[in-house]
Amino acid sequence: MDAQAVMKVMAGLPEAEEHEGWAGQPVFKVRNKSFAYLSEDQSRMHLKALREEQEALVAENPDVYAPSWDGGRFAWVLIQLDQADEEELGELITEAYRLTAPKYLIAQLGD
Repeated sequence: MDAQAVMKVMAGLPEAEEHEGWAGQPVFKVRNKSFAYLSEDQSRMHLKALREEQEALVAENPDVYAPSWDGGRFAWVLIQLDQADEEELGELITEAYRLTAPKYLIAQLGD
């Protein structure tokens, strides 16, 4: 997957907005709460996840997923975009959005 495919997924998420991060990298937010960051060179992505999800992804495929920071009930995962499966990454982006967005926006996804 590449940054262009990431942008396409983001475009389908209600009220997801791209902002500029502290180092100039793209940050994706919903209602001013972050759920994803692209690296400056757009080769890696940090995604919000549950701790259990982070652990499972890293254990399953450590070449693609690495633990990032954590806090509270969430843990972030670092993803190598060029090695990630496009369908799985789309699902992970959507799940990161669901962990962040208010319920009325999540309902608009329509599964």
